[in-house]
Amino acid sequence: DLSDHAAPPPAPTGRLARTLQSWFMHPARIAAVETLSPRFRLIELQEEAPRNLDWTVGDKIQVAVGTGLAARTYTPMAWDRTRGSTRILAFAHGEGPGSHWVREARRGYDCRFFGPRRSLDLSAPGAPVLLFGDETAFGLAAALRGTSASDVIPIFEVSDIAESRRVLDALDLVEAELVQRRADDRHLGQIEAEMAVFAQAGPPIVLAGKASSIQRV
Repeated sequence: DLSDHAAPPPAPTGRLARTLQSWFMHPARIAAVETLSPRFRLIELQEEAPRNLDWTVGDKIQVAVGTGLAARTYTPMAWDRTRGSTRILAFAHGEGPGSHWVREARRGYDCRFFGPRRSLDLSAPGAPVLLFGDETAFGLAAALRGTSASDVIPIFEVSDIAESRRVLDALDLVEAELVQRRADDRHLGQIEAEMAVFAQAGPPIVLAGKASSIQRV
């Protein structure tokens, strides 16, 4: 866990932004932050809202970032209605407001989120599950591991294999296969071939992450 930061993040500017957030987003507080690698952080949000909201594996939330109405989408890894908490794996992969929020998140900071909203209903997908995605799908794989489909076969395209392996090991996803991302997308041919072998057994297939990679696969 990381201790409180010297200064909290700025509040939304403008009456409209503040009003819309208060109408449509649930207030929460960051209860814990754990740094798994330079770009990955486990963030726990805690407040009354998770106690009263229904969530199934695959649902998403949108967390407000920055000073306007910008938000970033995350797939919760877990949802504890008893404690009123949810946990996300956040990936800071650029210099935009979402990545800035991930880097600056500290225990005790207030935030707001929208959802959960239905995305993929994976509450009982059967086992095993073949999952293809990128770094943004690590949290989804961890959430799937917590369902009855404990046998998850993850294949990820990633930009840094060493960093990704470190994060996946921390999430107990040691069996995940990592394929180095290439600018010309030639790595997708390897992924297609391996998925075709697994698919012959007829498992449920979940595709997540980069839109163009999903379309091709």
